[in-house]
Amino acid sequence: MLGKTITDPVLLKQEADAIRISIIQSLAEAGSGHLGGSLDLADIFALLYFSVLNHDPDHPSWDERDRLILSIGHVAPVLYATLAHAGYFKVEELLTLRKLGSRLQGHPGRDHKLPGIEFSTGSLGQGLSASIGLAIAAKMDKKEYKTFCILGDGELQEGSVWEAAMAASHYRLDNLIAIVDRNGLQIDGQTENIMQLEPLPEKWKSFNWHVLECDGHDHSQMLKTFKKIHSNTGKPAVIIAHTIMGKGVPSIEGDFHWHGKAPTKEQAEKFIKEITG
Repeated sequence: MLGKTITDPVLLKQEADAIRISIIQSLAEAGSGHLGGSLDLADIFALLYFSVLNHDPDHPSWDERDRLILSIGHVAPVLYATLAHAGYFKVEELLTLRKLGSRLQGHPGRDHKLPGIEFSTGSLGQGLSASIGLAIAAKMDKKEYKTFCILGDGELQEGSVWEAAMAASHYRLDNLIAIVDRNGLQIDGQTENIMQLEPLPEKWKSFNWHVLECDGHDHSQMLKTFKKIHSNTGKPAVIIAHTIMGKGVPSIEGDFHWHGKAPTKEQAEKFIKEITG
């Protein structure tokens, strides 16, 4: 891996909390955006960009880099904040989120010329298909890079996800890793009340995927889980990461009302104090 590499769980949590603070500040400045899912993915993104991904912030188009597709494009704030803290652009630019002319729009876009964005996303259910294309291209070109796809659990209600899951196993894409943000919530409430997903591990296994589960906030456990991917051959892998929406801000944890809501400036100050203690 090029760039900054961290394997100490304590330091990874510090990076995740710094990302959370930037998310809160950028959403408060924008006055809109998706807070809950962005906060709960901060631990996973810190782990990916500071420990797992093979990437180089100084050369974002490096041909051998691992690719990351954020299929749940509405949680773009966590991707933007992580890219900034990883050195892709200045942290100060995060305060331009959703502003007219900003490179940081409500969903990631390749046309915004922001380094580190691999694919324009936002229409749910399409990211895994795009990731399959990248994984197949790597096989055809005999490249060693891996493609990571971040999916929301509510997003799994899209039929196109399962068509893609079937294709990925058919082509034996062992260079493809899907990560499911399993917080159990979506915009209207609990996923299991809206469209039941369980037994989720068994569903992925039935599509011939290598299935792993972990606590999406435990960096020690996640480090061990991601290491197991490298022993996988012949089939794609999915990590079901169990998370808590709004993680890091106790007063809003597990509250689906914060799925697509931005904090006021006063709330932002309160939330940051909850993170910093």
